[in-house]
Amino acid sequence: MKIEEIEDVDGERDDGQNLTVRVDAKRVLVGAGARILFYPTLLYNVCRNKIQAEFRWWDEVDQFLLLGAVPFPKDVLRLKQLGVGGVITLNEPYETLVPTALYHAHGIDHLMIPTRDYLFAPSHGDIRQAVEFINRNASSGRTTYVHCKAGRGRSTTIVLCYLVEYKHMTPAAALEYVRSRRPRVLLHPSQWKAVQEYSKSQSSTSLCHSSLGDDVLITKADLEGYNSSSDDNNSGKEVALFLKIPNRRAMISRLSCLFTSLRVSGGCGQVTERLPVADARAC
Repeated sequence: MKIEEIEDVDGERDDGQNLTVRVDAKRVLVGAGARILFYPTLLYNVCRNKIQAEFRWWDEVDQFLLLGAVPFPKDVLRLKQLGVGGVITLNEPYETLVPTALYHAHGIDHLMIPTRDYLFAPSHGDIRQAVEFINRNASSGRTTYVHCKAGRGRSTTIVLCYLVEYKHMTPAAALEYVRSRRPRVLLHPSQWKAVQEYSKSQSSTSLCHSSLGDDVLITKADLEGYNSSSDDNNSGKEVALFLKIPNRRAMISRLSCLFTSLRVSGGCGQVTERLPVADARAC
């Protein structure tokens, strides 16, 4: 069976009905192929997992984040023992092997985002919901398990977007990092496009927030009295310093550091902030 991708058509669309039929036909064909291939490919993955030690069912991407393949009912207790408090399922109903009720019986929240396999990616709204789900669990010290069928494409899309937003990585850096943890991840172009668009939307949001007060303007008048050696020739010039302020406590700390450095010869040393990422353990 050969499935050919039909790209979206930009520009004039005189025959919108015909285009809709073509796109729907693509979804139907891909869906039929995915159903036919589900159990053979699942069996293949299970066999490789039993034979090859490096072919793990899931991998730890971050301290509170696991990325992997579709779990079986017997895996739920193991996930609970690993500290999993939430599961994100990217599978369609026929691919889902663990019912929500079983997760809930073990105190695990379950977010279902049915996404067709192979050529499709979660919508922007679904990605946003999943990313917030991961962050909410991580903030309370609970691990989230993100999975699709094989833990390669659909689930990786969600994990990359989380790293882009909350670990401040570029899409390329996030992909390289995830591949270092789970080498067999593989994104379809539509999934990679979804990650890039999500990253752009986050950049736009950050710029919007900056214009609403994340930046603080400090002029020379604000610094008057702290620098007695300022040049008289520059007395009429304004000194504009823009500080990006993540919160009020950080603002106070940075301003104190700035004023102190202007009073004394020494200054505050540059602090390089690095987000810790725990080493992946074999699952």
